[in-house]
Amino acid sequence: MQHVVVVGAQWGDEGKGKVVDLLAQKLRYVVRFQGGNNAGHTLVVNGKKTVLHLVPSGMLQEGSVNVIGNGVVIDPEVLVHELAMLEKSGVAVTPARLVVSTEAHVILPWHKALDLAREAAAGERKIGTTGRGIGPAYEDKVGRRGLRMADLLDPAALAAHVAEHLPGHNRRLVEWFGAEPLDAASILAELAPLAARLRPFARSTVRLLHEAGARGDGILFEGAQGTFLDVDHGTYPFVTSSNTVAGGACAGSGVGPTTIGAVVGIAKAYCTRVGSGPFPTELTDATGERLRAIGHEFGATTGRPRRCGWFDAAMVRHAVMVNGLTALALTKLDVLSGMPTLQICTGYVGLDDVPAGAAALDAVQPIYEEMAGWEASLAGVQDFAALPPEARAYVARIEALVGVPIALVGTGAGRDEVIVRGAPFA
Repeated sequence: MQHVVVVGAQWGDEGKGKVVDLLAQKLRYVVRFQGGNNAGHTLVVNGKKTVLHLVPSGMLQEGSVNVIGNGVVIDPEVLVHELAMLEKSGVAVTPARLVVSTEAHVILPWHKALDLAREAAAGERKIGTTGRGIGPAYEDKVGRRGLRMADLLDPAALAAHVAEHLPGHNRRLVEWFGAEPLDAASILAELAPLAARLRPFARSTVRLLHEAGARGDGILFEGAQGTFLDVDHGTYPFVTSSNTVAGGACAGSGVGPTTIGAVVGIAKAYCTRVGSGPFPTELTDATGERLRAIGHEFGATTGRPRRCGWFDAAMVRHAVMVNGLTALALTKLDVLSGMPTLQICTGYVGLDDVPAGAAALDAVQPIYEEMAGWEASLAGVQDFAALPPEARAYVARIEALVGVPIALVGTGAGRDEVIVRGAPFA
């Protein structure tokens, strides 16, 4: 079985969790390769909703092996809480089913304190960060002053790290932001039981994944956030702190690029964004409110209302290029039922591509194409031919505009509320 990368083709929240859950029926290993608990993947199985922030979305598939790769930054407290939540709901969480890379970096209390202090001080210039410490943790990683899981599990290494780095972080908290300093003893006391709980799951994952591929086991790489939150290719500076595009799957897991067989992009049938930054097709009127209400567009991690707008084909075409997408999964088509007309952004006036930089994107003039809507509910439809002709035309037009086949169409929140149209889902 070929290895598959799944990435968001918009600003995140596209429904990657559901798509990963479906593909995990075919691919035994599921690897989360970047980001932290600033992303939430929502799964609905048998009417029960589960929100995962660090554990890969394949965890609800029996027999899957789920790996948190070296490219992820891990908040130990959040991960321990997530394990307890899964166990309480009846999911078997064992070292045979969940592996945490010893090379993954750790989010420490000072990362969260700095994240919140910076955002508060930024005022109107704030990025819209979740305040979970993801950015500062990646800064320390790149600055070669981070703490990895292997060090968290070594009491002497952990104590030495806190003793060396806490004074500098405290100076920034107190002198730059007027915040309270953190206490070394309290940090060590907080981390000790968390490290003990996570120790059985931690190991180097490179050989694990290499041997899985050699046996013929398929590997599914699960990204967090979306293409346009990528630190290099997104709407900088309104981005996350890691590479969310498909190329990050290799660096964030230790699996080589020659092993990847397919790259699936996930896009909503409309568009949403959480936090600050440009959004060319945003709707601030009753139509936007309708999309938010019907689509339940509130952040799985923060609960913040998502900004909503029309489908932007120009952005998804760009996502096709930077990710090398081989197929697209179009989610939440059912949310558009009952709208008399729909708009698709086909491009921007005077431009051939998505401009670099937030200010330039904020200034574009979208070119819209109007299409007829449909009244019928799509809930639970599993046959493309059973869709209203207007819905089929909408999907076909998006497919033509973005230039890759739409292999899956979502018609509801449930695991089985999908239309399978091609590989790698078929």
